[in-house]
Amino acid sequence: MKMHLKDHFSEMAEKAEKIRKQSNGALKKTIIATLVVSTISINTAFADTKNLSNQPKLQKIYHVYVNNEYLGTVSDKGMVESLVEQKVNEVREVYKDYELALTTDEISFVPEQVFRETNIQNEKVLQLVNEQVDVTAEAVAFKVDGEVVTYLENQDKVNELIKTLKLQYVSEEDLEKLEARKQSGEELPPLAEGESRILDVYLSKNVTISLEEVKPDEVLPIDQALQLLKKGTLKEEKYVIQEGDVLGSIAEKHGLKLKQLLELNPDYTEDTILQIGDELNVTVYKPFVDVIVEKEISSIEEIPYETKTVEDSSMFKGDTKVVQSGSKGEKAVSYRISQVNGSEVNREFLEEKVLKEPVERIVHKGTKVVPSRGTGSLVWPTNGGYISSYQGMRWGRYHKGIDIARPWDYTIKAADNGVVVSAGWAGSYGNRIIIDHQNGMRTLYAHLSQINVSVGQTVAAGQKIGVMGSTGNSTGVHLHFEVYKNGVLQNPLSYY
Repeated sequence: MKMHLKDHFSEMAEKAEKIRKQSNGALKKTIIATLVVSTISINTAFADTKNLSNQPKLQKIYHVYVNNEYLGTVSDKGMVESLVEQKVNEVREVYKDYELALTTDEISFVPEQVFRETNIQNEKVLQLVNEQVDVTAEAVAFKVDGEVVTYLENQDKVNELIKTLKLQYVSEEDLEKLEARKQSGEELPPLAEGESRILDVYLSKNVTISLEEVKPDEVLPIDQALQLLKKGTLKEEKYVIQEGDVLGSIAEKHGLKLKQLLELNPDYTEDTILQIGDELNVTVYKPFVDVIVEKEISSIEEIPYETKTVEDSSMFKGDTKVVQSGSKGEKAVSYRISQVNGSEVNREFLEEKVLKEPVERIVHKGTKVVPSRGTGSLVWPTNGGYISSYQGMRWGRYHKGIDIARPWDYTIKAADNGVVVSAGWAGSYGNRIIIDHQNGMRTLYAHLSQINVSVGQTVAAGQKIGVMGSTGNSTGVHLHFEVYKNGVLQNPLSYY
């Protein structure tokens, strides 16, 4: 009798497996509203049931299959259904507006009647179902040149993303005008002076879409998808400033130019003092797609005036006089400009129209030379030498001129034509000469060992007036040289 029952249940199991393979009642991969599972009723009939009255009561168990792969046996199919429902509800709680589906093609249950629940694998089966069965969302794959870049909720989100990307570089008003003009097919009127208009806005690469089922967390909101398209990444790489770092070395270490590093970190300049521990953004952005803007502009540009110099023998050399003030002209210039991600990459000249002619500036320049009057141009007062001390603060006081030492010889020369107004001892200056150049300028020569001119004498530029020395408050042989204009101390080096 035991052999008969064993054979009978083996036959029932084979029939059940056949029914499982033929059944249309399995849980298919579809939008989840309810879980539909297969049920199989197996009738057991025996020739003599009375002789089986002492047999144990039959119990039902379930063999669980996922995608036709056998996972094991459970005592209650409801625990599998509840697990799947729980996973769906958890996802639906977060992604309320998405159409959800299962990642598996089929979950099926094959029931079997047994005398006792043997070889039940509830925990193992539930773990395998949890690992192999997941919930997906129907989303739109956003592809650039055939490669998936991201996923969006639906077609409307794709259109919104593309529009938002374009609006990073053009105004919404300009974009609407462009779309309206494209739809109407109207021809463009001539561009008015100072006017600009968008000719086209488009993406640098081919964008296509397709419907796919993906994990809901792979579907990005518009703001994150926009960042991904513009920067090529959602995560920026940071570098922590260390001891000894400088901006140039940090940029080089990360394959950047210093200008790029500063653009990535707008709070920094070349002169910023780096603080150890601070972070710098060193992400090299590689956009998945560029926005190209074609525009036409008519800009008003200045036409510079020219300056004409006329020599005038009635004016002293070194004097100038403006007899006609210059004024700039104006012109309207049209260009066709191409921009990539907001940066101009090409400018094509179209035409220009002069709106106002420039007016020439005319200057008269004096050529008349008088021995007692300076030309305004100073010659070097020594035969060579070097500057041993510059004008400015020195030893707690202001040094009014420059010191020149170690010339080829010790001859001191007049820096320009003029009249000697002082020649003699002057305290800390030692032997000193002052020349009035009769044009608002005066020059002073100090610490001379010898003076070769007298007060009232007219001298020419380059004429010997004395010999270099170390008289007065001096630490060595040199010339102390000062320049004044209209009574105001000047830096002598401004004239050389």
